[in-house]
Amino acid sequence: MRLSPGRGAALESVILPAMALAGALLVFGAFVLASGKNPAQAWLLLFKGAFGDWFSWQNSLQRAAPLMLTALCVAIPARAGLTIIGGEGALVLGGLACAGLPYLFAPPADVAGTALLLLAAAAAGAAWIALAGALRQWRGVNETISSLLLAYTAIALFKHFVEGPMRDPASLNKPSTRPLAEGLRIGTLPGADIHYGLVFGVAACVALGVWLYLTPSGFATRVVGGNARAARLVGLPSARLTITACAVGGTCAGLAGGIEVAAVHTAANASLIAGLGYAGILVAFVARHNPWVVIPVAVLFGGFGSAGSLLQRRMDIPDASVLVLQGFAFLFILASEALRGRLFAPAPAPGPAAVPGTASPAVSSVSPAVDPGTPPLGMPSAATGSHPSPAAAGRVPGKAA
Repeated sequence: MRLSPGRGAALESVILPAMALAGALLVFGAFVLASGKNPAQAWLLLFKGAFGDWFSWQNSLQRAAPLMLTALCVAIPARAGLTIIGGEGALVLGGLACAGLPYLFAPPADVAGTALLLLAAAAAGAAWIALAGALRQWRGVNETISSLLLAYTAIALFKHFVEGPMRDPASLNKPSTRPLAEGLRIGTLPGADIHYGLVFGVAACVALGVWLYLTPSGFATRVVGGNARAARLVGLPSARLTITACAVGGTCAGLAGGIEVAAVHTAANASLIAGLGYAGILVAFVARHNPWVVIPVAVLFGGFGSAGSLLQRRMDIPDASVLVLQGFAFLFILASEALRGRLFAPAPAPGPAAVPGTASPAVSSVSPAVDPGTPPLGMPSAATGSHPSPAAAGRVPGKAA
């Protein structure tokens, strides 16, 4: 099927992720069938547990909130040409900063105090991911490897502080920090069991989408991601834009960690290391690094995560089986990139129609006779070193002046 390049790329951005998700569901069904269960029932329970009723929707939306923010940690740097996969590290450091700020001073137990906790979480995440961008720009270190290694380093630091200097003596079996004061915690939306982290996630996706596509700095960031050399040639500060994109992505992941502490766990502990940063990679790739598309994709994968308990209760399938589905989806998303640009071949440009029996006017089989000693128009003569006069330049060879 031949379409214009613009329409073909737009259709591919929708069809390829949909095909990848369908393929992941089919392979997951085969996985369920191999374990002696009915795959059709598993598919039904998967969507029923995610979106079957209002209770399921609440669970799905609550799980989607951190996925939106960790997906932005991948999507925004990707628009600047970097592949950052260390959002897990920024998330746990953000949660640690949120829980650790009361150790430094007593913030007011109100909205201002909660804002201070979230700002500390966002700053920690921004600094951590910006470090990966700086290593890329100034030392040539591959950002994919450095961000992943920095994530492991962040998790090690998190465990050191939670199990050591910041450990609450009352936490015996599960080391954790001191719980946040009641006034510092994030509440739920009116009439729903969904915390305000969902509002932060949706607002961040919308705002960053507006910045990326509707502002000059967002356009400059996308130019750097498209061709860094061309961006430097036109005078764009590619290093500053790249590190800024990394810092913005890290801000989102750190904010996700702070929200998880202030709204869900109320303290920093090992429950925060739940793979939300790695799940955000999948959400960002399915959304094609578009902040606006991140919202529905995060809700979809949040629903898959919340449906795991229903699969375990009804079909005796382990709750972690949804992670197998996520793994299959990630593999199919990566494989679908091989079809990008091939699914809809661009239509050939129309050429001039040739009249039968006549020669094409665009191509002449006879070259005009040119005196080898005559220099090209506008070039100085080798004999005299002077430019030809306008009259001489317009003279036709073989015709008298």
